[in-house]
Amino acid sequence: MPAAVVILAAGSGTRVGAGTNKVLLPLGDAPVLVWSVRDALALPDVRRVLVVVRPGEQDLVAAALVPHLGDREVGVVDGGATRHGSEWNALRALAPEIRSGEIDVVAIHDGARPLAGRELFARTIETARAHGGAIPVVHLPGLIALDGRRLPPELDGVQTPQAFRAPELLAAYTRADADGFDGTDTAACLARYTDLAVAAVPSTPQNLKITFAEDLELVDRLR
Repeated sequence: MPAAVVILAAGSGTRVGAGTNKVLLPLGDAPVLVWSVRDALALPDVRRVLVVVRPGEQDLVAAALVPHLGDREVGVVDGGATRHGSEWNALRALAPEIRSGEIDVVAIHDGARPLAGRELFARTIETARAHGGAIPVVHLPGLIALDGRRLPPELDGVQTPQAFRAPELLAAYTRADADGFDGTDTAACLARYTDLAVAAVPSTPQNLKITFAEDLELVDRLR
């Protein structure tokens, strides 16, 4: 059954030092955002790809995407005031297909992680189908707290794409909207409102999130 991929692109370039949305910055042959969109579109069981943008940036994002889409289509949805609000807007756009059973899994990805790759998208979606939810994790050795204490060696970092069975995801965000709950990420909302099992999918440090200017330079070397 087909899945949907939601790519969040409603951030800014403030910490990167850019004068534009960081996902529109060039990376190799395409803007940062395009790398994730191309990976999502390449998956045979993905029915819909939605890009969530800042209000007023739809034309800007469309201009960046269209030259790289070929004959494929991507939906564009305005984001909310927070990450949670942006995810909720995307889920409302997908709600008719979720309720009809046309979409069984929704994967939500940060457009500032251009090197996630098709394999990680596919494994995360497949794991969500099998278990209910899936999040990519990477081991974080050698971390030190701000006060100088060495943190436990078994800590893992959580990345995106995060994927979940669509009916449960929509139900959780519907309840969150009624309660006024605003989660820090997709998994936080699922943990609050469902008993859905969430499985860890091994990832790598290469799935880097672009936050600062040096991150963009590093990603460019890693691609």
